[in-house]
Amino acid sequence: MRKIFLYTAILLISFVVFNSCTKEYESIESVDKAKIEAYIAKNKLTMTPDPSGFYYQIIDEGTGNFLKNSDSVLYDFDIKSLDGQVYQSNNTYSNSATYVGYVTTPGAFRTVMYKLKHGGHAKIIIPSYLAFGKNGNGNIPSNEVIVTDLRIFKESSQVELDENRIKSFLTANNINNAVRHSSGIYYQVITQGSGVDVIDDYSTLEVKYVGKLLNGTTFDSSDSFSTTLSNVISGWRTILPLFSSGAKVRIFLPSKYGYGSASTGTIPSNSVLDFTIDIVKVTNE
Repeated sequence: MRKIFLYTAILLISFVVFNSCTKEYESIESVDKAKIEAYIAKNKLTMTPDPSGFYYQIIDEGTGNFLKNSDSVLYDFDIKSLDGQVYQSNNTYSNSATYVGYVTTPGAFRTVMYKLKHGGHAKIIIPSYLAFGKNGNGNIPSNEVIVTDLRIFKESSQVELDENRIKSFLTANNINNAVRHSSGIYYQVITQGSGVDVIDDYSTLEVKYVGKLLNGTTFDSSDSFSTTLSNVISGWRTILPLFSSGAKVRIFLPSKYGYGSASTGTIPSNSVLDFTIDIVKVTNE
């Protein structure tokens, strides 16, 4: 009898614990749902509920074919709270890039991507349990419902997107004398240089430089930097041998000639880089 009583007590405790967890989980769902529906009503939005629990609105379907798992997708998004707190802003001059089938965080992104084409745009409201949950993420707090604008770039390759970014930047800033190198790098000659000390892989260069993103943010600079071409990014290795000591040049590097898909310091992934380089001295031994 004691054993039966003990087993019954254990089963009863297990049921209570399980039922409490279920109620707690359900309460998170219901609380998030109430918040989202109040937000939608207050802002007079027209949103479609997904069976999983998030809400979305297709603002612009885009053009061409609907995206599928095997498609390469270049996209950008912001993250805000329901009360307008900005956790991540849209990055005009950088982007995420992968295949649609590899988009997993948040999972709502991939679901909505299937409803978009290149150039598409959707607003998504994601409950906390489908976003970053009770642990949060970085500056996003625990149990935060997030609002995001997901934008798919019209370009299907990073090379094409970088080319268009550079050309748009040059036009917007009235830089009319930039030359396009066969690599896809653009450069503007500010000072031609002496032409005496040519640059090759074995040259030691002393330069002054400023490196910026296309939004004007300076990410690196130096008034006295000594290097060889083997120790610099490939964009420098490609363009600097066209010049000699005394030259000053501004170069616009597609992301693959900078840091590519890596995020380095203040440089976001897939960023075009804007360098102004003053070649002070070239030493050839």
